[in-house]
Amino acid sequence: MAKEFTDEDDALLAELGIEVEDKKTAPRTPREERIIAGFEEIQRFVETNRRLPEHGESRDIFERLYATRLDRLRELSECRELLSFIDAQGLLDGAYVSDEAHEIELDDDALLAELGVEFGGITELKHVRSSSEKKAAEEIAGREKCEDFGTFKPLFEQVQKELKSGLREARKFELKAEIEPGRFFIVGGQKAYVAEKGEVTITDQGRTDARLRVIFDNGTESNMLMRSLQRALNADGDAGRRITEPNAGPLFSDETADGDEASGTIYVLRSLSDHPVVAENRELVHKIGVTSNSVDKRIAGAHLQPTFLMAQVEVVATYELYNINRSKLETLLHRVFASAQLDIEIPDRFGRPMKPKEWFLVPFFAIEEAVQRIKDGTISGYVYDPSSASFTRA
Repeated sequence: MAKEFTDEDDALLAELGIEVEDKKTAPRTPREERIIAGFEEIQRFVETNRRLPEHGESRDIFERLYATRLDRLRELSECRELLSFIDAQGLLDGAYVSDEAHEIELDDDALLAELGVEFGGITELKHVRSSSEKKAAEEIAGREKCEDFGTFKPLFEQVQKELKSGLREARKFELKAEIEPGRFFIVGGQKAYVAEKGEVTITDQGRTDARLRVIFDNGTESNMLMRSLQRALNADGDAGRRITEPNAGPLFSDETADGDEASGTIYVLRSLSDHPVVAENRELVHKIGVTSNSVDKRIAGAHLQPTFLMAQVEVVATYELYNINRSKLETLLHRVFASAQLDIEIPDRFGRPMKPKEWFLVPFFAIEEAVQRIKDGTISGYVYDPSSASFTRA
């Protein structure tokens, strides 16, 4: 006989975060409603995490519950038939249905028991955790609201844009040495930014560690240890990722190899314009651009083009590019110096006012530093400060 669906069962399912419709108005039997609600919980997990729930001590207790529940649902033909109308994700397809499965009662109590979970009373959930689970819980616990998240939100938005454009990549996390201030990771399905790193200490086991301030893209933060973040990333398996710096690739001709394809040139120009603003700041006013042609061809007829301030220019420096997207690199350079963009208006040949966008009030040594930081992958997390003509941590 099927187990009667009682108020105690409602309380249990509520404790597990499963919504149960009022059985008095439900057109289906209580057990069917319970099965559907449980399956919808799995669907929400898959939709949120873009993967199936998995077994294993490193996984959250509820994920392990979903994984076990999904295994049972796949075994039960009556459940597969019941759920087929909502299984748009195909979670139940391709499973083997054993003869014994038809006789198994789908019971969350039994499922939790298999996971090592015991109940004390109706609503108090006692979980007998392994030492590794306790350690993982301690490491992830303590997240709280990030009160100054507005400072970090633009960084997360920019990282997402750079991932989408290809300037950054999400690669499998490998080494603790990768955990440094200014770097981004993906842990537990969330982007994490290492904002601060405290003094490095030595553990009882002779290993280095340090306290971190880690900001998450959901607006929370954690004061966790470096090794705690490392363990969390490793526990995620292939899902634990580090987000690379916006390294444009092999920039310079002395780094080319067989098969590399030339893709353009970064050029830095100085204007010979007699415009008062330019004349007074000639050593600081620079145009930074990227071209697929030779620089000589690019600047030909400069005195006729508003983009060159309707004046001749002199070439300060050039950097040859290989195997990279020119427009993305140019966008990155302009973003780096956005705070120092020159606000100037120049009339074109017909007297129409024009505002060139590629000129910056910045010393050449700062441009050299920006190019070097792009080359070695350390530009992320830095902003250019016009007041000090230097790069500082974001």
